[in-house]
Amino acid sequence: MSESHKRERSRTPLQTKLVRSQKIIQLSPSDTRPQDIPEESEPPSQTTPSRSHTPGHVSSKSQDKRRKASELSIRQRSQSLSQKDSSPSIKSSKSSHNTSKPGTPTSSIPSLPKSSPKEELQRPLNLRSTSAIAPKSTSTSAISAPTSRIITPAPRPPKGEHIPFPPLPNPRTAPDVQPAPASGMYWSRAPVSGSPYISLRAHTTTAIGSNIYVFGGCDARSCFNELYVLDADAFYWSTPYVCGDIPMPLRAMTCTAVGKKLIIFGGGDGPAYYNDVYVLDITNFRWSKARVGGDKVPSKRRAHTACLYKNGIYVFGGGDGVRALNDVWRLDVADTSKMSWKLISAPTTSTPSSSSSSIDDPTKPKARGYHTANMVGSKLIIFGGSDGGECFRDVWIFDVETLAFSSVSIAISYPRLSHTATIVGSYLFVVGGHDGVEYSNEVLLLNLVTMVWDKRRIYGMPPKSRGYHGAVLHDSRVLVVGGFDGSEVFGDVWVLELAVHAYYSQISHFSIDV
Repeated sequence: MSESHKRERSRTPLQTKLVRSQKIIQLSPSDTRPQDIPEESEPPSQTTPSRSHTPGHVSSKSQDKRRKASELSIRQRSQSLSQKDSSPSIKSSKSSHNTSKPGTPTSSIPSLPKSSPKEELQRPLNLRSTSAIAPKSTSTSAISAPTSRIITPAPRPPKGEHIPFPPLPNPRTAPDVQPAPASGMYWSRAPVSGSPYISLRAHTTTAIGSNIYVFGGCDARSCFNELYVLDADAFYWSTPYVCGDIPMPLRAMTCTAVGKKLIIFGGGDGPAYYNDVYVLDITNFRWSKARVGGDKVPSKRRAHTACLYKNGIYVFGGGDGVRALNDVWRLDVADTSKMSWKLISAPTTSTPSSSSSSIDDPTKPKARGYHTANMVGSKLIIFGGSDGGECFRDVWIFDVETLAFSSVSIAISYPRLSHTATIVGSYLFVVGGHDGVEYSNEVLLLNLVTMVWDKRRIYGMPPKSRGYHGAVLHDSRVLVVGGFDGSEVFGDVWVLELAVHAYYSQISHFSIDV
């Protein structure tokens, strides 16, 4: 009788433990909530994932054979922790952690990474309690855990204070500017605001609608691969968050708008030169590195030009770090997911040992970089540039239909490199640049019908002389962004009001005969 009585006594704790475990497990799929758990600690919908932590918490504590805590006492202890109450139950909870055996599990947060008992004690009580009881906190930690492991695809632009809209100038302290007639062109500095914008040179400025997309470039110390967007109507800067396969920091590359996408080609940084093609979709600001087909690909280069004509981007010139180039390539962009290269005009035979970068060919322009190229119909108009030794003043036209170069004979011309050229109707507006001696802030007009250079008087306060800037036409204005004058890199935006000259943009039916 004594042996049977001992067997019954030895089975009693096991049976009790099984009964307790079954009671707790049955609570998980049910919709009933114990009366001693606050209602705000449960999510408004499904409670199964959150309550799955409770059996793990209780079962780990029930394995401690030195304690015989009831189910009610465990709930009361958890409830007291959630209310951040320094009651004796919290002290007993701390003491239970201190007095538990080394082999006994002590962590009450199964969803978090494993930690030592010492770290568990140093963790705030409200974090421990909400992770064990409040399902909202548990689900949040479970969702945020994988998110924290995602690496940010692109470095954010430099942090800085929001630029407020500048106040109106005080007539007493404003610079003395001569009054301008209504028909005269006028310089003024744009009152920009919005996100902080850094000073840049050798960047790209591309207009799509009323937005100007500024990418890459460098300052006096380093190169960048960030994207800025300027609202040309409100002069408001923004720095959208971009993702995908982002290009490396670049300068002196080209950016061409093809519908709602920007096509980046070439560029470099320091001694590095590239011939990669990247595509930015401005609808979702996702970058992608294009896989371009073709039998041949253009050499690595920068300081080249790229213009769009009938689903093709025509790339001319540039430099590869050893010599200047004068070849012409066509990038088929009818389908930006299946682009391909084609050599249109082969480069002139190079002679690195000679003082000139290439043998002179009277039927082609000299190899050059930091020139400008603009597409008017099927004619690619090339002006200026440099081969590293000479600053050019010549004008060439490449017909993309006949694939032939033509030289334009102009009696009076002006040498320029690192300038900008903007098509306004039948005129080519050339702003700034370097003339081989110094930087300039002049505005030159080339009449594309008569092929004669012209200078007009411009009122207002002009910007400082500069090169390596960007310029776009928007709403009868030429906007100039950034630049470099040999010592200072600029981050300002200037506006050239065309005034009565804006009617040039309405001239669309004219022919270029050379």
